[in-house]
Amino acid sequence: MRNAGLGSWPARRAAMSPQRTAMIFGERRTTYAELYERTSRLAAALRGAGIRPGDRVAYLGPNHPSFVETMFATWALGAIFVPLNFRLTQPEIAYQLEHSGAVALIHALPVTAPVPIKIDMSRYDGFLAEPDHAAEPAGLDDVACILYTSGTTGNPKGAMLTHGNIIWNCYNLLVCVDIASDEVTLVSAPLFHVAALNQCLLPTFLKGGTSVIMPGWDVDGCFDMIAEHGVTWMFGVSTMFAGLSQSPRWPAADLSSVRSLMTGGASVPEALIRTYQERGLAFCQGYGMTETSPGATFLEARESRRHIGSAGLPVFFADVRCTAPPGEPGEVLVRGPNVTPGYWNDPSATEAAFTDGWFHSGDLAVVDEHGHFRIVDRTKDMYISGGENVYPAEVEAAIFEHPDVAEAAVVGVPDAKWGEVGRAFVVPAPGAHLEPGDVPAFLTGRLAKYKIPVYVDILDELPRTGSDKVRKGPLRDLPLPRG
Repeated sequence: MRNAGLGSWPARRAAMSPQRTAMIFGERRTTYAELYERTSRLAAALRGAGIRPGDRVAYLGPNHPSFVETMFATWALGAIFVPLNFRLTQPEIAYQLEHSGAVALIHALPVTAPVPIKIDMSRYDGFLAEPDHAAEPAGLDDVACILYTSGTTGNPKGAMLTHGNIIWNCYNLLVCVDIASDEVTLVSAPLFHVAALNQCLLPTFLKGGTSVIMPGWDVDGCFDMIAEHGVTWMFGVSTMFAGLSQSPRWPAADLSSVRSLMTGGASVPEALIRTYQERGLAFCQGYGMTETSPGATFLEARESRRHIGSAGLPVFFADVRCTAPPGEPGEVLVRGPNVTPGYWNDPSATEAAFTDGWFHSGDLAVVDEHGHFRIVDRTKDMYISGGENVYPAEVEAAIFEHPDVAEAAVVGVPDAKWGEVGRAFVVPAPGAHLEPGDVPAFLTGRLAKYKIPVYVDILDELPRTGSDKVRKGPLRDLPLPRG
């Protein structure tokens, strides 16, 4: 079916609900009819500049309505959208532009890399042309996006997501979350990140709800947006939700409009989940990755109290399994219509990622007797101390229970006696004072001795990727403290 692609969505939504608000950005409200008109004008301009089906169109900038317009205009032309992480350095941006073979770039930030067609935001509105509505239909198997992985080590890989991958992911989310046509979704994570895009904005668009777009994450701004717009649903990583709960505004904040909260990206400390549940909020975890569009498992709201800390069950339209028997840690494998066909211009990485149609996640999980997945850690993050496996996510969750801790990251470091031991990097909560010795003392009796970090560093902040995941590579490279 050649007209089933995502590029047809603005026209279909404008026909069904032209006057509903599609997006709110600051004081600007955009209806679905207006969004379709602007998307059509941008598509006409890109076509006039020479963009053809299969060409790559990149976008670089903070969250903004122009991101959404560029994305849908690209799809309307049968071209491939490449959202770039605006936090990257110029050499990193240049690598992704060159690797993807981007023909056009719409950008809100300076870019030194050569691209045939470059439109900065000062020229954006003037670039729009009269719409010609000559759409280039795309099929479900056509590539819609190239999303570059976080790149915590080495050059990032460009995961290809087809129109079908993204649409099936939307279906999976609609099965798991009771998204309504009156949904007011706060899009506070970066839209170049697969969760903000495919788990928030596009499912809300599909249902005809409203996306409130924040240009960047800000705790006070989040509280303000919830109160001003009656936000009903939002996604965030654990760092974002921890920031809200640690704010002085938290006890008195009016969160009555919020129906559900969704998190992913890393294991979430159970203490943080309980903090939200104590406020009567449905706080649900999911598990996935860029390559699965991203949803692989999900914990429905009604199960969030009975299975606290679980990443849920396999989503409706996908198969997920663990390579180990129940109760034992094993790698998560995924197959289904939401799984990437592979990596752009990287056949060797594509071949290595699949076995008999199953995608290798590189993540470790334990499946309990109810079939629930609990994500243990990345396979590369696990370390062995004295012959025992240590999973940093478990240690990090235990450290987070300390009332004076805002964040924690744990890595394994070489040790002459034990092979490897733990090293914890801890960020104190606002206004709190924390000494290195406080952490092992707190963990004694809570964790087995071999799991307790031997080294503890107190930091002001942890290094992060553009999708707000902790970058453990730089932490491993830090010299050990003397003594």
